[in-house]
Amino acid sequence: MSDRIEIMGLRGIGYHGVFEHERREGQEFRVDVVLEVDMARAAASDDLSDTVDYGTISSEVHALITGEPVDLIETLAVRIAGVCLAHEGVLAVEVAVHKPNAPITVPFDDVVVRITRKRAK
Repeated sequence: MSDRIEIMGLRGIGYHGVFEHERREGQEFRVDVVLEVDMARAAASDDLSDTVDYGTISSEVHALITGEPVDLIETLAVRIAGVCLAHEGVLAVEVAVHKPNAPITVPFDDVVVRITRKRAK
């Protein structure tokens, strides 16, 4: 399948991390979501109900970014993938969670956890 919907750079302040100061102060997290979908029916009908509503998915992902804290961004990525796959039209999803202010003591640009999950058959 080569049909994809890409939602890039979703941002929110989250309180994820293993350190107390991360839980107390929070920091910005960015998330990229690539949804594998079949667009044939939606393209033919030109009807939103025949595709995946990326506005709804964006809101759900944002709620996870800003919601209940987890220790690991790996956990956050898996939860985001689950929310995306709960939408009937999503066949597979790639999630990238960016933590650009991770508590690392050397110069760096970004920390990214990237996962791919497919709908169970």
